[in-house]
Formats: sequence, C-alpha cells, structure tokens
Amino acid sequence: MLSIEEVISEVHGASLKKRAIEAPEVLNEACEYGSAFARGTRIDLNGLVILLISGTASVDEAGNTVHVGDFRAQCRRTFLNITKLLESEGATWKDIIRTTCYLRDIDRDYNEFNDERTRFYDAQGLKPYPASTGIQAKLCRPELLVEIEAIAMFKKPAEEQK
Repeated sequence: MLSIEEVISEVHGASLKKRAIEAPEVLNEACEYGSAFARGTRIDLNGLVILLISGTASVDEAGNTVHVGDFRAQCRRTFLNITKLLESEGATWKDIIRTTCYLRDIDRDYNEFNDERTRFYDAQGLKPYPASTGIQAKLCRPELLVEIEAIAMFKKPAEEQK
C-alpha cells in the first residue's frame, strides 16, 4: 500500500517534503511532557507550503499551563503561541485558511472567545477571516479552557525554490 506522499508524488509528479515546526521561545515540545505529537508539521509541495498547526493552548516554554482560570488571557496566549509557530516558518495569520477552535464550555465562553478572536483578527488585518469551526471539547488538561488548531498555506519564497 502506498503512503499519502507516494500517492501525491505518483499522481502529480510532486516533490513532497515534511518536517516538524517549533517555537521553543514560547512553547515547549509536547513530547517533553509525554504527548506523542509535533506542535506542527510543515509540508513543502511544488513551491507551496502548508502548515498544519496542532491543537495549541495557553502553554509556556516550560510546558506549564498559564493564565489558569482567565479565559481571555488563555485566548491571547494561544494566539501568541500560534503566531510564533507561524513566524518560525515565515508565515503570518494572513496565511491561515482554517481554524478549529475547541472550548471547554462553549455555552459559557463562546461570546468572550468570539470577542477576543475578532479583536485579534482585526488587529492582524484579516479580511476575509479564516474559515473556522467551534467545538465544545474536553481538553487534555482540566485547567485549559481553549485550544486552537490551524492550517496555513503560502507560496514558498522564490529564493527557497532554487
């Protein structure tokens, strides 16, 4: 059976490369506290870069939850962590095409979440906003109130395509 990379390569004659992305100055690697996932994956496909950013929350560079009990501050830290993951690969929020937003208590927190998200997106100059889905979920730590995963796409800079 062929891997997805082999299928893409055979169908499109594509050159596909993938690797983990990280931003250790703000967010530790999940494997450091026993979780088996990368903070994100970069896929390079014929001049197109796709960033798949794993569920990201209010976690610091040591792996600690920060802003326990403060929903808005957790949102802001989550946006910062995603921003730094994007920057580590030469991307910005303008490259985000989709987010999935997980809230521990969507009934209680959605209005505050939407307010924080709208402020953040407007500060980034995002028009249109990315496609998004909001889901109520039991998050991996009981003190986490919000988690966001994202997909970004952009053309690889010309100097990197050589």
